[in-house]
Amino acid sequence: MSLINGIPTSSRVTVLPQDNHLLALMTILRDAKTDCIKFADVVERVSTLVMAAALNLLPVEASDVTTPTGATFQGALATKEVCGVSILRAGASMENALRRTYTGPLSYGKILIQRDESTCLPTHLYSKFPKNVTRKAVFILEPMLATGGSACMAIDIIKAAGVPEGQIYFINLVASRKGLDTLGSRFPEVQIITAAVDEELTASNHITPGLGDFGDRFYGTVD
Repeated sequence: MSLINGIPTSSRVTVLPQDNHLLALMTILRDAKTDCIKFADVVERVSTLVMAAALNLLPVEASDVTTPTGATFQGALATKEVCGVSILRAGASMENALRRTYTGPLSYGKILIQRDESTCLPTHLYSKFPKNVTRKAVFILEPMLATGGSACMAIDIIKAAGVPEGQIYFINLVASRKGLDTLGSRFPEVQIITAAVDEELTASNHITPGLGDFGDRFYGTVD
């Protein structure tokens, strides 16, 4: 176990370095005064950072190319098949960042999970994956990790589709410590990549300080 700015990390949990650039972006996201357009723009920027960190965990294949000067460059190509699975609706906000960041073969799946606001229990309503998902690295896209209930259900659904636990990556923007503990204990082989870790949950199991209702802020449906 190691620390990044006081945040515990492990071989299965990657927290982005808490540098000035990320701090400035997260400040905009957390600010209640940030409007929908700016919020969505910064979500894209932070999502790109966590995607890059996640993609860095995948293997590459050596590839030599000839540069315009005629020299040989010993490089690498991304060849691992990746499937981005959005937990709707918030997870769809991260799809474009994955599409823009990954240069290898890419497909998408969807999971719709509804959380009961009174009990906080999740219900699986819909899911669809590519037919060959079992051979892919599966990136679960979910900006907020609170109690971990919906995330655990999503992982169970993906595993039931035949995907080995070690091929699953949970890509996240803000996680609670409780959510990280829940996922880590239930699924020790799943890699978790996040931009920020918040210590507390409110009485209604929302992350605090957090950034509010992510879906409402991203899609402009705030009351």
